[in-house]
Order: sequence, then C-alpha cells, then structure tokens
Amino acid sequence: MLEQNLVPLVEVYQQNIALIFSDFLKSQNMASDVKQTDKGYVILCEETSVEHAKALFEEFVQNPQHKRYQNAAWSQGQVTELDNSQDNLFVTFKQNFLAHAGPVTLVIFIACWLIYGSSVLGFAMDMFNSLKFYTSFSIEQVMSQPHRLLTPALFHFSLVHIAFNTMWWWQLGGAIEKEQGVKQLLVVFFVSALVSNVSQYLVSGPNFGGLSGVVYAVVGYVWFMGYLMPNKGLYLSKPVIGMLLIWLVLGFVDLLPVNVANTAHLTGLISGCALALLYSFRHKKRQ
Repeated sequence: MLEQNLVPLVEVYQQNIALIFSDFLKSQNMASDVKQTDKGYVILCEETSVEHAKALFEEFVQNPQHKRYQNAAWSQGQVTELDNSQDNLFVTFKQNFLAHAGPVTLVIFIACWLIYGSSVLGFAMDMFNSLKFYTSFSIEQVMSQPHRLLTPALFHFSLVHIAFNTMWWWQLGGAIEKEQGVKQLLVVFFVSALVSNVSQYLVSGPNFGGLSGVVYAVVGYVWFMGYLMPNKGLYLSKPVIGMLLIWLVLGFVDLLPVNVANTAHLTGLISGCALALLYSFRHKKRQ
C-alpha cells in the first residue's frame, strides 16, 4: 500500500496508544502508519477503510487493555505496551500544556514563576527592587534602565495572585500566539505592559506589580477579535467576559478582599481592545 493512499484517522497524545491501534489495524489487513505532529500522534489508515477503522477505534477506546490489541502488536513484531501509570497522566498533561502555549507564552509564564519562587525563598525585596517601576520617572531613568517599563508585570505578591494571572495568560496568550503568531503576542505584551505600568505609576506610584494589566489586555484582545474577526479562531464566552468585567468594577468600588491595581486593569483592557481593532483594520485594508 502506497503511503499516499493513507489518510488521517484520529490524533492522540500518547505514542504507545497510537502504535498499538495502528498495529491492530494492520492485523485486520488494513494498511496503517503513525505520524508525529506538533500536538501528538496521528494514526493513518487506508482511505477505503476509514469508516470501518473509526468503528474499530470506538471499540478500542472503550477497552484499550483488551488482550487482542496487545496480541496484535506482538503479531506485527512490536513490543509496545499500554501503560496506565501516573507517569503517563503527567506526560499527557505536559503535552497538553505545551501544545497550547508557544515560546513567548512559556517564557513569560516561567519567568513569573521563577521570580515568585525566588521571592518565596527570601529574596522578595531584592527581586521587587530590581524589577519595580521607576521611583522617579524621567527620560534619564528610562534610558539607563529601560527594563523597568515592563518588568513590574513579572513580579507577584501572593500565590493566588500569580496563579490567577498565569492561568489566564497561558489560556489566552497561548491562543493568540497559536492563532496569530509570536510577533502579534509580543506586540500585545509589550504595548499592554507599557501602558498599564505607566498609567498605574501615574495614579499610585511605583509600588505595584503583577501581570494583571497584560491579562486584561489579552482578555480585551480575544474578546474584540471574536466579534471583529471570528474566523481567526479567537473567542471568549460572554459569562467569562462578564465575570472579568465584574471583577474589574468591584476593584474600583473597593469591594474586593485584596488590593488590586485597578488602573492597570482598566488601561490594559483598553489597550487590548484597541490592538484588536487595529489588527482588524489593517487586515481588512490589506484585503
């Protein structure tokens, strides 16, 4: 059977599962192969047997431990065994996590957690003083330490603070990077971090930190992109948008149990919405 006659049947995350089922198809006199992709492993089968193979796969997922599948692997000269250990669960989680996040998403995510870990280990003040916004905001300060325009976004004050921010960053930042690329996510990050940090400094001074302004920017960006260009694959449900907007309002009326950088949240949201509008305008202009 020529390879060009093989078509994708299903994609799975675990290689051993893909190999076992592929071997089973071969034992049923159906040509099959396994190809690795960025997200997992695609099982291929011959085009004329797709419907039959789908039915067999439905049976397989109901009881992948059945001896007939392992026997098929042995009959094809393979020694693959289905492993249901917790290690496989961890591998699956890792694959899912990495599949959703590109390099920019991961670098920012890891940087936030490394900085937080250093703070927990007793270096909180050193880290904060190295990353916080300028005590005196001037051209001379910006020229000598330009990183302080952005780095306050990487410092978090509590576990809840960083968990909330990095969860949304991974989810929405990862979606932007996967759908529109590294460059666009970098634009969103740099613009929103700059706008939210500067605006928060002008209102309350340099003692603030966290990725919240950027998070509200990716919320605004995905929200507006879902309306302006739904074909781009970015979408945020109305209940989620409503919850985050309510959280924003509660912060301004001082009804939250924690201190939040309200100005950074608001200006971050506005910058994200504005960037989505700009992206949509430029895209439609090119067309």
